[in-house]
Amino acid sequence: MKYYLAPMEGITTYIYRNAYNHYFGGIDKYFTPFIASKKMNRRELNEILPEHNEGIDVVPQILTNRADEFLQITNKIAEYGYQTVNLNLGCPSGTVTARKRGSGFLSVPDELDNFLYEIFDKSPLKISIKTRIGIASIEEWERILEIYKKYPMEELIIHPRFQKELYKFTPHKEAYLTAVNELGETIPLCYNGDITSQESYDQLKNAVGEPGCIMIGRGILRNPALISELRKADPQTLFTKENLKAFHDEIFDGYAASMAGETPTLFKMKDLWTYLSESFSESDKHLKKIRKAGSYSEYKIAVNNLFRECELK
Repeated sequence: MKYYLAPMEGITTYIYRNAYNHYFGGIDKYFTPFIASKKMNRRELNEILPEHNEGIDVVPQILTNRADEFLQITNKIAEYGYQTVNLNLGCPSGTVTARKRGSGFLSVPDELDNFLYEIFDKSPLKISIKTRIGIASIEEWERILEIYKKYPMEELIIHPRFQKELYKFTPHKEAYLTAVNELGETIPLCYNGDITSQESYDQLKNAVGEPGCIMIGRGILRNPALISELRKADPQTLFTKENLKAFHDEIFDGYAASMAGETPTLFKMKDLWTYLSESFSESDKHLKKIRKAGSYSEYKIAVNNLFRECELK
């Protein structure tokens, strides 16, 4: 079984990835938050610099619907020694899909087909794809799969929801099973979507069989020891307040050292606490104080109080 960490914009940065690998580990492959600019700004470049990803297997993810832009970004990434890039056809955000990018690109399958033809023909790197199953209807999936069959992709990561479902409702596991039956012998597949516990993984296995590879995002952010649990290791050696606090502190220190001023660092940490707070029981009042913190000192007091007074779930 392989385990991947899903890319989540603004959260699974190289600072988070390195801290996670240090304190929890167990991830076979990490994916960067998407790169959308052919000029590659400083934030995007930081995500792929080799010195920011030592000792971990990282795949840069690209978000675009223009073949020339994809190839320019890929050529730049190749200069840093990468072998594979990932195409984002999964992001359901309205600001992304309105421009026919991310999962919005699935709404124009003929254009998508032409795009894939060009990038697979000219890319210097291998290409994997992270995809949704359509915009709003299961009937779309058949056409999308017919397109994917044409191309020698390195891997297909499937989040079996429609774009319009965002992250709501139950994933359509039958759509993943269709892909297994139609592509499983020619393209390596990976399942993504709502794996948050051993129970949810068992439900997936009962529905589609042993997937062989799963990508997890929010489940890991809420419970950093989840991979240890799924690997049948002893999560109690990792899921302790001491380990979680050290993990948090390394992330905080990384942002504080790399960002200008306290406000950007606090913004990043508060975003992370949206998920991390779910590791603790009765954390609501402490989470409110974390969110209200306007300085490092206020933030640290609120965090220390949470760790001291709240128990792990």
